[in-house]
Amino acid sequence: MKRGKIWAVGGGKGGTGKSFITSSMGTALALKGSKTILIDADLGGANLHTFFGLNRPRYSLSDFFDKKVPLQEIILQSGIPNLGLITGSIGSLDSEGINHAQKQKLFRHIRTLDADHILIDLGAGTHNNTLDTFLLADNMIVVTVPEITALENMYHFIKSAYFRKMKFIFKTYNLNATIQDLWKNRASHNISSLKDLITHLKESSDHIRNIFDSEMSGFAVHIIVNQVRTPRDILVGLNLKSVCMNFMGLPVIYSGYSRQDDAVQKNINSKEPFMIFNRLSPVVKEVKTMTENILTGTNISVRKDLDDGCLSKIL
Repeated sequence: MKRGKIWAVGGGKGGTGKSFITSSMGTALALKGSKTILIDADLGGANLHTFFGLNRPRYSLSDFFDKKVPLQEIILQSGIPNLGLITGSIGSLDSEGINHAQKQKLFRHIRTLDADHILIDLGAGTHNNTLDTFLLADNMIVVTVPEITALENMYHFIKSAYFRKMKFIFKTYNLNATIQDLWKNRASHNISSLKDLITHLKESSDHIRNIFDSEMSGFAVHIIVNQVRTPRDILVGLNLKSVCMNFMGLPVIYSGYSRQDDAVQKNINSKEPFMIFNRLSPVVKEVKTMTENILTGTNISVRKDLDDGCLSKIL
């Protein structure tokens, strides 16, 4: 059985619309004929099921963790063809309450799910379990809104995930103490950013440089800016790309944006799938564009959108 591509949607801060983006991209994939499964990994505040009008899910991840039910057997029907849902509505359990063995079991089961695409909606914060689930993905996606606190939290989330990935690599090659010592004593080595740290490590040894280049090849993060209102908001994604490259040396793909639309909140309150009940909304096209860009690893044509006056109707 071919392994499905795993997408993880995070961002560090609550309220940026991660669940809306996850549910909408999952719907877009399913409508194209791809067998898709959504997993709500926001264990402390799971709400992904409400986007499909499910009030009391029959099964949840509590059945997987507590009752040992295989993950494949707790998939719920979303009401949309080709789209299944595994809800995280499990009471008091949160991501910090899952031990290492439970986490590894969950990861093994996710990898064996029968689907073309598996989208994981992560909770807020940078707990290690959240970061590890993010790093599990083939496509790592962060969602933000054009507000300073959300942008700062998103940058911190990306940096934390990147640093944790590096620690895994060096632990594998018994070099973890090296990176920890360098970061602890970064002032004496003129290291002021994660990019400086990486450069120093690469220059310290051909062996380390080869390890880093091999293990980090293909590591890229997709950015989505949600709830944009002005052309300046659209440019936030380009600014984030520059910041990540300048301070981390990290390639970032600006996959797309979605504008502020009151219909989104109306559908959430009505528990109706947005992509089904608002097919004429510009947001539907924007979600389809970001989904396609993630599939192909393509940056959105921001300048073209601005030149075409894509937001003229809401300005």
